[in-house]
Amino acid sequence: MKDSISSTGSTGSPWEQADADQYVQNISRKIPGYQLQYDLMDTLITALLNKRENPELLIVGAGGGQEILSLGRKHPDWIFSGLDTSQGMLLAAEQRLGAAGLMDRVRLHHTEISSWNCSRQYDAATCMLVLHFVKGFENKLALLRSIAGRLKPGAPLCLSAINGEPASPAWRIQMAGWRLHMLGNGIEPDQWQTFEQSFGVTSHPLPAEEIERLLEEAGFTGVSRFFGSYLIDGWVAVKAPDSP
Repeated sequence: MKDSISSTGSTGSPWEQADADQYVQNISRKIPGYQLQYDLMDTLITALLNKRENPELLIVGAGGGQEILSLGRKHPDWIFSGLDTSQGMLLAAEQRLGAAGLMDRVRLHHTEISSWNCSRQYDAATCMLVLHFVKGFENKLALLRSIAGRLKPGAPLCLSAINGEPASPAWRIQMAGWRLHMLGNGIEPDQWQTFEQSFGVTSHPLPAEEIERLLEEAGFTGVSRFFGSYLIDGWVAVKAPDSP
């Protein structure tokens, strides 16, 4: 899923037209606080797992390996299942995780979650920088419901995504700052232009309040934000006890 910031398809992305290795090297130059969102994700999941022994985590959009790398290094008893639709990004994840000595606790799957044949119920999940690549409210809702359906009641989900309304003044203000940030970090102008033109084509953000409504309709409760960087926000929520 992470062909750019991440992606739900196997085609190229507006963020990264080069190979998976270059994606891993460049993404932190594009997103201010890139590592911070994963550090905050870690502390929230750790707190909500409350010292559960040998928890199993579901990583939706595992390409590149950043989530598993961040969590696996700090928690030697955590076990991971990572899903992604990009074979190249999964290979990059496998290389990074293998070099870190984590692959004995990781299973990577080249699949969409909706078609994944697995009945296991997980203790926590992440879906970082993925949702904006899913087109349409109903498709986004279906993805989040698929995640909820594979979680135990009370299990946390950490999610981050680009959000906002591209035609709004607020969007233009944030994009102006983001453009200067990227160009100042060595991102080429044509790469920025490709990204800027991607909205409504390969990237489909929704306003923050719509994402929060999606989470609630998918069966999550306690929805709250934990990260913000220009037009990227992060949310944490838990699967409602009475959710199927």
